Amino acid sequence: MSDRHFLRLLTELTSHKWLSRLVGALTKSRVSRILIPWYSRTYAIQIQEAEKPLRDYRTLNDFFIRRLKEGLRPVHPDASSLVSPVDGTVTGIGRIHDDLAITVKGQDYNVWEILNQEQVSDTYRGGFFIVLYLSPADYHRVHSPVAGSIVGKAHSPGKVYPVNGFGLRHMRKVLSRNERLLTYIRHRYGTLAVVKVGAMNVSSVQYAEGLRDRIAKGAELAYFEFGSTVVLLTENASFAFRDDLAVGSRVRVGEPIGFWGDIREDEEDRG
Repeated sequence: MSDRHFLRLLTELTSHKWLSRLVGALTKSRVSRILIPWYSRTYAIQIQEAEKPLRDYRTLNDFFIRRLKEGLRPVHPDASSLVSPVDGTVTGIGRIHDDLAITVKGQDYNVWEILNQEQVSDTYRGGFFIVLYLSPADYHRVHSPVAGSIVGKAHSPGKVYPVNGFGLRHMRKVLSRNERLLTYIRHRYGTLAVVKVGAMNVSSVQYAEGLRDRIAKGAELAYFEFGSTVVLLTENASFAFRDDLAVGSRVRVGEPIGFWGDIREDEEDRG
């Protein structure tokens, strides 16, 4: 058996929710507090960005879902922009084909597999997608990429495969097999699907406290309890991602990752 096949088998055996619950209980226990300094050093976390000093976090999970100091992630103000919902790395980007297929790390997905709703998926035929991976070192709160109204929510239970490079390449269709929390936001140019994909270990995705139906661009939407991925799906429209974005690009919350062209032009004309 090759090393790759062995790792795939081992990952399959450890992808069950009971193991995630066990790890989650440990990270939420008071004793896990002693791991915070080790964790921050191991992953070279920018602790100066954290809202509070390390000593004020009660558990490892409390530190992991930390907020940042106010003002560190300014939100691009242009109404035509789609902003990054997370600090992360682009692992897939492109156009959704007419047959609703997208390709991520050499694997083909159908949009309805990711959304788990065949009727809704047709909305995104010919649109655009971007996949953003959050490493253990990243800030793990998810912010709204647009201003608009939350018009739908869904939860799709699943496995807890890793969503890093190994998982995306060598495990079968992890973006559609893992647990997912889906949010649909209607904005001035259609409905955006924000898919939060759980990952190995804890795989818990929670909505932000006090979330309302109307949400501002850059406002807190959800948070991950240990690493994961966000997938954005846009409708077919006059839209383009930034030219410099590609697989491997780093993005941060609030920075523009694309624009709806005709809206941007209309606003420039009025100015």
